[in-house]
Amino acid sequence: MRLRTDADSWSKGTGLSELTGSLIAVNQSALIGNAVKHEGPRVSVIVKAFRMIPAGRSFPGSRGSSFAQILMKNLPKTPGLPLSCESQSTLPASNGARKDALDQQVKSAYTPGYAVKPKVSPKTLIDRYKRGDLHAVSLLHQLAQTLQFQLEIKETVTIGNIPGLYFAFCVVIDGVEYNTGMGVTKKEARLKAAEFALQELLPSLENLKSFLPEASGLPPPLPVKEGCAIFDIQPSRGVCEKKNSANLQIPLAVRDQLTKLMNGHPEFSACAGTTAAFIIQTSRGCEVVALGTGNYNTKEAASSRGRILHDSHAVVTARRSLMRFLYRNLLMFFSKTPNLTQKSIFIRNSSSGLLSLKSGITLHLYVNQLPKGAAQIPSKLRLRPLSIWAWKVNNDISLHLSVEGKVFSVYSSTFDHSASKLVSMSTTDKITQWQVLGYQGALLSHFIEPIYVQSILIGDSGCSDIRGMEISVNQRAEGITSQLPLFYCMIRPHITLVPSVATNSPESGQLTYGINWSEGDSTLEVVDGLEGKTIEESPFKSGSALASRLCKAAMLHRLKLVAKEGQREDLLATSSYREAKSLAKPYQQAKNILKAYLLQQGFGSWVVKPSLCDNFSM
Repeated sequence: MRLRTDADSWSKGTGLSELTGSLIAVNQSALIGNAVKHEGPRVSVIVKAFRMIPAGRSFPGSRGSSFAQILMKNLPKTPGLPLSCESQSTLPASNGARKDALDQQVKSAYTPGYAVKPKVSPKTLIDRYKRGDLHAVSLLHQLAQTLQFQLEIKETVTIGNIPGLYFAFCVVIDGVEYNTGMGVTKKEARLKAAEFALQELLPSLENLKSFLPEASGLPPPLPVKEGCAIFDIQPSRGVCEKKNSANLQIPLAVRDQLTKLMNGHPEFSACAGTTAAFIIQTSRGCEVVALGTGNYNTKEAASSRGRILHDSHAVVTARRSLMRFLYRNLLMFFSKTPNLTQKSIFIRNSSSGLLSLKSGITLHLYVNQLPKGAAQIPSKLRLRPLSIWAWKVNNDISLHLSVEGKVFSVYSSTFDHSASKLVSMSTTDKITQWQVLGYQGALLSHFIEPIYVQSILIGDSGCSDIRGMEISVNQRAEGITSQLPLFYCMIRPHITLVPSVATNSPESGQLTYGINWSEGDSTLEVVDGLEGKTIEESPFKSGSALASRLCKAAMLHRLKLVAKEGQREDLLATSSYREAKSLAKPYQQAKNILKAYLLQQGFGSWVVKPSLCDNFSM
C-alpha cells in the first residue's frame, strides 16, 4: 500500500577504574577505641579542589575534556565577570500574580557565591601540617576557606562503652560527618576529630598536588551564567532563577492542549506522562504547535521503504510533529493566496534567500520527563582510591545509544555493537545536535534558516537537578560556532524546572504506545514505538499499511509538495530521500563538523544508521 500523496491527508493527521566507591579507610587504631566509620564519599572537598586547577589542564589519560574543565564551568558566579557562554537566550521578565504562582510551584535554590582568594595554596598548607607547623584544626579551617566548603566541628556523644568522663567531637564537611574523636578535654577531642577527618581527606587531596598551583598562580573565580543554579557536587534544586510569565504560560498551554486531545480519546490518556511539546511564543501569547509522547524506539530491522519510525521517544516524536507544522507553514507562504501567506510564520530573508521566522516569534521546548542519556548524570559522584575521575564523568556525559528504550553509553562494554538491532542516539544527544544544526532537519534546510529552541522547560516532578542537562546541551558543543557554516551556531537554551503538566507514573514509562499531533491536525495519531507503525485503533491512520504520518517517506512527500509550490526543480528531480538530504550542503557540513567535534572532545562517536534506511524514493 503506497502512502497518500494528498497534501491534506498528511496535514491532518580510557582502561580506568570505576568512580563508585568510598575513600581510603581510616586507620582503626585511635585514641580510646575505634572511631565510628561513616559510610559515604568525601566528594565535595575533593571536587572543590578543582577550582585551583589551571584552565586548560587535563588529567593524564582522560578522554577529551577533563573532570575539572567540565565542573569548573559550574562554579559560583562572581559579579562583574563576563559570562562564559556563546549565545545565552533569555526570556521576558516575570510579572505579578503569575510570578507569585510560579514561585509557589517551583522552588529556587540559587544563592550568589563569592570565591575567597586564599593567601596560601592547599599544597603549602598540607606541607606545613606534615612538618608539624600547623595543627589539624587550623588546617581544616584554612582548607575550608581555600576550597570553599562548609566546615563544622560539633560536639557529639561518646562512642562505645568508654569508662570515665570524655568529650566527643566530629567534623562535618558539607553535611558529611567524619569519625568521632574523643579526649579528656574539649580541645583534645576537637583535635582528634580533625585528625580523623584529615586521615581520610589528605590521601585524595595529595593526588591533586601536582595540579594545585601556588597562590600567585591561582585563576580568578570562574563564572556561571547569571540566573542559573550553582551546580555543586551536593544535589541542588537546579532551578534557573530568571522566572517569568512564560514559565507559567508554557506549561499551562501544554496542559490545555493535552487535555483537549485526551478528552477526545481518554483511552490513550496513560500516554500523557511522557509528553514533550514545542511552543511558539509571540506578543499574543504561547501556542502549542507540536506534541508527542513515547518512550521507545523500534525493535524492527532497518527498512528500505522509509515507512518505519526508528525512534518514538517523546521529544523525537514532538520534533517530527514540529517539522510537519513547518512544512504546513511553507505551503502557506508559497501559496497564491495573500491571506495564507500573511498567516505563515515565515518571512523571506533578502540577504540569504532563505526563509526565517518572523520577528517576535520564538520557539520553546517543554518536556515532562528529563530526557534519556547524559541529561540524567547522577547528582552525586562517588570516588574511591586510585580512581580517575575523568573516566566516569566522561562516561556519564558521553554520547549515548538507545536500543528499544534502553540507553547505553557509547563507551559501554555491556552493549553489543555487533547486534542487528536498529540503534538511535539518545534524546539528550539529539537535543544537543539540534541546538547546533537547528530543529528543522536537512530537508527543510533547503528552504529555511536553522531554527533553534530558546528555552527548555522541564516539568519532571521527580527531577531536582538539571546539572546533567546543562552540561550536555550547553557545554559539550561549546566553542564550535566559529567552525560552522553561515547561519549555523551553538545556541544555549535557557533551561528551567516548571510545574508538570501530567502525572509521570512508572506505568507511563512502560507503555510502548505514543501519540503525535501538530497544529492543524484534526485528531491525534497513535504509534507503537516498538513496531514503528500506527496501531489499528489510532484515531488517524494514513492507510492499511499503517505507516505513520511522521515517517521519512511522509516527510519526503511533503518536501516534494513544497518544492513544487516553491518552484525548486532541483529538489523535484531528486530520485531518493538520501539524495534530497545530501543536497543540503551547509547542513551536512555542519553535521559532520559537530560529529568530529564531539569525538575530538572525548564524548564518543555518533552512530550512523545503515544507508538502507534512506535509499528509498516515492
